[in-house]
Amino acid sequence: MNVQIWTYIIVGITFALYIGIAIWSRAGSTKEFYVAGGGVSPLANGMATAADWMSAASFISMAGIISFAGYDGAVYLMGWTGGYVLLALLLAPYLRKFGKFTVPDFIGERYYSNTARTVAVICALIVSFTYVAGQMRGVGVVFSRFLEVEIETGVIIGMVIVLFYAVLGGMKGITYTQVAQYCVLIFAFMVPAIFISIQMTGNPIPQLGMGGTVSGSENVYLLDKLNGLSTELGFAEYTNGSKSMMDVFAITLALMVGTAGLPHVIVRFFTVKKVRDARKSAGWALLLIAILYTTAPAVAVFAKTNLLETVSDKNYADMPKWFTNWEKTGLLKFEDKNGDGKIQYYNDKSKDEAFLVSQEAKGLKGSELTIDNDIMVLANPEIAQLPNWVIALVAAGALAAALSTAAGLLLVISSSVSHDLIKKMINPNISEKSELWAARGAATVAVIVAGYFGINPPGFVAAVVALAFGLAAASFFPAIILGIFHKKMNKEGAIAGMVVGLLLMLFYMLKFKFGLFDGGKDAVAGLKDSWWFGISPEGFGTIAMLVNFIVAFVVNSFTKEPPHDVQEIVEHIRIPSGAGEAVSH
Repeated sequence: MNVQIWTYIIVGITFALYIGIAIWSRAGSTKEFYVAGGGVSPLANGMATAADWMSAASFISMAGIISFAGYDGAVYLMGWTGGYVLLALLLAPYLRKFGKFTVPDFIGERYYSNTARTVAVICALIVSFTYVAGQMRGVGVVFSRFLEVEIETGVIIGMVIVLFYAVLGGMKGITYTQVAQYCVLIFAFMVPAIFISIQMTGNPIPQLGMGGTVSGSENVYLLDKLNGLSTELGFAEYTNGSKSMMDVFAITLALMVGTAGLPHVIVRFFTVKKVRDARKSAGWALLLIAILYTTAPAVAVFAKTNLLETVSDKNYADMPKWFTNWEKTGLLKFEDKNGDGKIQYYNDKSKDEAFLVSQEAKGLKGSELTIDNDIMVLANPEIAQLPNWVIALVAAGALAAALSTAAGLLLVISSSVSHDLIKKMINPNISEKSELWAARGAATVAVIVAGYFGINPPGFVAAVVALAFGLAAASFFPAIILGIFHKKMNKEGAIAGMVVGLLLMLFYMLKFKFGLFDGGKDAVAGLKDSWWFGISPEGFGTIAMLVNFIVAFVVNSFTKEPPHDVQEIVEHIRIPSGAGEAVSH
């Protein structure tokens, strides 16, 4: 059977499974809709958290970024993994003990202010919509290639599926759907990685295969071979970084603290029965996430090596079928600039003048191949000529990753509107049934908006997602951390910090990522030398976060401290359950 038929079968089976689970676990109350009734086991919650956490950015785009950025791509691994540890150890148990299942609810109650709640709702919506845009883009990429439909059509299909089980089941439906999605996505990521590792190095463990020798040659290490292929084409050595240490530090920290402020991950710790279960599920999730995150660098190395060997200086007419299939999506483009029928792929923006002169001497007029980062993981099994069912399996895994996170984000959006805005501020007397309908209505509107961003994406998946982390770092993280560990932080300080941090990050993002104030997207490349402190938009969340902290402390020092009862609550949530009272001597 061909790839398309296999894709219809495997994707169809997985979608039927997700819809079946949604019907079986549909929410009948607001507690089930928001936090799955609070009765999920630690292992199931760990699997659901891992699926929620590992979005299309982790499955599709992270290995793609590492393929092209090499060593520089490690910032995504360090930031996202370190961030989850920070969340699990520093925030999750305390937020769980506080008992508020949305971030705006926590901020509204902790800072005894509906203004603080409103600012937090706005932050949650901006972060979630930015993040969900990346997921819908991932869904469109997968459908456009494997079901051979337009990206727009693919996004609409994804919208319908995710709307069905998110709106029907709420957090209860999403949780058990995500358990299934974790199983699908991890199997889909690991199977081709193991196959290709055996094929290229003879080692069935991808993490070891990446550092091993090439099959048939005991003296040539795979990474040395990739370094050689890269430098021959004018690129930097794959294992050397080009980013400044400042930017590496800033991006890593922004991703870490952004993780700790992501509302769709935090809410997962309210779906278990006890604080102890929140800690256990965090441990399970970290273990399950590590399986994919330690494999991604190996997948990146395999994919880049295979790609360079397949396309560089080869006749376009001799290209395998996968090449023309990806060309149809527009994510892979060949332009024969010198008319020789060969694919010239090299770094035509290299700073090595001698290299560029040597290319011109060959009659070359620039690199002729444009490759979207997001195709590397999806095209990798095809490039390696793996069986068609494996190729289709990867498509199903990518959809599972994108849809699981999209569902979690949609729930954050709907709960922010129905619970934090309508129930807590606009109409406190609303019935549970009406609140449930409001949540479903908000989720429906959110899906439509997310679909628009999926059809008109602001960049490749991981870049868009990185901006969401920057926004979370700039707005939520300081308010949450100070709310837990600084009992005298007042509402004025927290609100001022959130507003300034969010606006600063939005300004920097719009200026240097989208060129909004400097002539549009065409001007973005030229603005790189103007980055503040040499920090990219993906890392600027670190600076905006520091500004947030400074503003919060300054405003706090000039305003009245919080009421005594609020300070007592903060003291209480920091004491482990069953610890008893401290004895003074």
